[in-house]
Amino acid sequence: MDYFKKSKVLVSGGAGFVGSNLVKMLLAKYPGIRITVVDNFLSSELANLPADHRLKILNGSIAGDTILKSVNDDFDYIFHLATFHGNQNSIYDPLADHANNTLTSLKLMNHVKRFKKLHALVYSGAGCASAKKTFGKAEATREDAPVSLLQDSPYSISKLIGEFYAVYFQRQFGLPAVRARFQNVYGPGEVLGAGKWRGTPATVWRNVVPVFIYKALNKQPLTVENKGVATRDFIFVDDICKGLIACAVKGKPGEAYNLASGKETKIIDLARTINELTGNTAGIKFLPKRSWDNSGKRFGSTRKSRGKIGFQASVGLREGVQETISWTRANIHLINKCIKKHRKHMAL
Repeated sequence: MDYFKKSKVLVSGGAGFVGSNLVKMLLAKYPGIRITVVDNFLSSELANLPADHRLKILNGSIAGDTILKSVNDDFDYIFHLATFHGNQNSIYDPLADHANNTLTSLKLMNHVKRFKKLHALVYSGAGCASAKKTFGKAEATREDAPVSLLQDSPYSISKLIGEFYAVYFQRQFGLPAVRARFQNVYGPGEVLGAGKWRGTPATVWRNVVPVFIYKALNKQPLTVENKGVATRDFIFVDDICKGLIACAVKGKPGEAYNLASGKETKIIDLARTINELTGNTAGIKFLPKRSWDNSGKRFGSTRKSRGKIGFQASVGLREGVQETISWTRANIHLINKCIKKHRKHMAL
């Protein structure tokens, strides 16, 4: 069944890295679709979005009362991807994290809790929040794994609170909320320095893959903390978008689904791969462990998502990294422009 053939879709955070890739995928696949993007461009750029008559863009936070008044009961699907990026910025400014993570989720879900037309609200959770905090041997994190009160950052806390609200509104009001738990997403479209200054260098130096690729292309050493022993579950952005769509059309309200590759990759191995693929001879620079980061080794279980919603990641890490390198080369002017916006705040 062509679920999105003539659907009306809302994407909060739709100009961001994952959101813009999802919007492009939906527009390319479903000619009759209509999409409304809500984004305050705090960590995103308008340039991420295509010019398309089927696309409407609202500039503002999904928590804004004026924005919410325009969200009527005529949407078939809602993807709630708006977030305050990311851990280090949330540690610096937990109130901003609350305003852009916790409050956005609560106000949106409260606003749509009695909508009748809505088939699914897909909430973007964070795998780091539910994973066991360990530098020992990692086990694949299942969706029903116990969640610890010991969290590394306000970001991690707020992403969990969003899951709590999704479950609450589903149980109390029948809101068709489905939770998609992201692992470490990478791929084309993640612009270093996108958006506004958010208090720390993490405004510019975002996730590890785009940072490594940018530095490697500029013949700089890749900085690796704690000897690179940490592991992550890297998943290509196209796979994440397919997983989000699977959650929307096949996910059971009230349930969580890992969007994961199920493969554990050491950060030191990632760095070596990127240096190899870019021909970077500057090597690796080792730094001490980050004081706040106790989520040392983790990867997600794929069993439930594969069995219940038919989702399985298909892009291997080496293939995905190579595609991301090509995209970065082609878009280096935009990336440099965004990085330079923050020059007055930090030594670049």
